Amino acid sequence: MLRIALLLISSAIWISSCKQVHTPAALPYYNTADFTPLFLNEAEVDSMVKHTIASFACTDQHNNIISNKTLEHKIHVANFFFTSCGSVCPGMMENLKVVGNAFSNDRQVEVLSFSVTPWRDNVEELRKYASKQHIITNNWHLLTGDRKSMYELARKSYFAEEEIGLTKDSSNFLHTEHVFLVDQNGRLRGVYNGSLKLEMEQLVKDINTLKAQ
Repeated sequence: MLRIALLLISSAIWISSCKQVHTPAALPYYNTADFTPLFLNEAEVDSMVKHTIASFACTDQHNNIISNKTLEHKIHVANFFFTSCGSVCPGMMENLKVVGNAFSNDRQVEVLSFSVTPWRDNVEELRKYASKQHIITNNWHLLTGDRKSMYELARKSYFAEEEIGLTKDSSNFLHTEHVFLVDQNGRLRGVYNGSLKLEMEQLVKDINTLKAQ
């Protein structure tokens, strides 16, 4: 009986200790432009993940200001496009509808599409483009603003540059097929190829993973 009692006590201690172990997050964190994945447990995140999306303020197709305050405690998806793009952008935006439709009017999720030609894509042009592309969900924002600020945000916050390590300024045109996933704390959690519908379907799954945490 004593042996059985000791075994039961040992088992209880082992189970208790297992419950206290923090397992790594299902999705990685990204700190750098080379997108080296960091799989961390909750206790490690604050000390090891320093990169977050910088403060910004842009105007969407409804003439509303979209900023960090809009995104507080929300998951968001970001991509970069321009309305006069006739090749890659239409397909990418069509694929992104997989995400837009999955979280249509979901208050926990926002989709941000930043124009890389904001000097051309004013509010009226963005409104026309949204209508043409049938982008009608309230939480999908086509954004315009100051070119220098938007390019800096793209390159330094989202790491939206195809040629990693190449320093460019706002005079160098930016265009990328990457789509980015950012968690409720402004940390990068995923990068996807927007030209592939399959990757947008994976993005939907990853957003649901973040929502469940």
